[in-house]
Amino acid sequence: MLYTDPAFVHTVQEVLEILGTLAFAISGIRHAAAKHYDWFGGFVCGIAVAIGGGTLRDVMLGTTPFWMTSPLYIVCTMLAQLIVIIFSRSLKRLDNAWLAFDTLGLALFTIAGIQKTLAFDYPFWVAIVMGCMTGAAGGVIRDVLLNKTPVIFKKEIYAMASIAGGGVYWLMMELGVNVGVTVATTFVVVVLIRFLALKYHISLPVLKGEEQ
Repeated sequence: MLYTDPAFVHTVQEVLEILGTLAFAISGIRHAAAKHYDWFGGFVCGIAVAIGGGTLRDVMLGTTPFWMTSPLYIVCTMLAQLIVIIFSRSLKRLDNAWLAFDTLGLALFTIAGIQKTLAFDYPFWVAIVMGCMTGAAGGVIRDVLLNKTPVIFKKEIYAMASIAGGGVYWLMMELGVNVGVTVATTFVVVVLIRFLALKYHISLPVLKGEEQ
């Protein structure tokens, strides 16, 4: 298999984690703003969704959580809070702005999770699980803090978009496709699945309880 230059993969991974942190932090802070949390509460929600999934991944991989190796991720969350504060009125007019940032974060962190897991020489099925965890677990933590039902437990397509993206990443790596093309394709697949599922109301079947 062709995994290209390790240094290049590491650089791509860092860029994805930074962009994912910014996107997820904006999403979390927007949710907090909708609940009328104060600035500190907003920052807590932003940092929770931005680093939550990656922290769980790194703990399970037995390595130092990514955000503890550089203050850049904390700075990204601060920048996200500043963006939400300054452009709050503009963002309010964009009803689906939080959805866009959340989806971008999901795609970026899915890829980052897959790449980091592969760097530790785990099999690809583990990498797909870790990619899903990196992309979705932060949102679960955010929703718990906001006293909401986590998105991934609802019928709408969310975690499944991450898993599908992981499958695409695996297939392209098996075919020996350049990592840059693989990353771009996986990103597009995750985003498209998420947006199309929402637009056309595509969802998984709902479990029926006995009382129903």
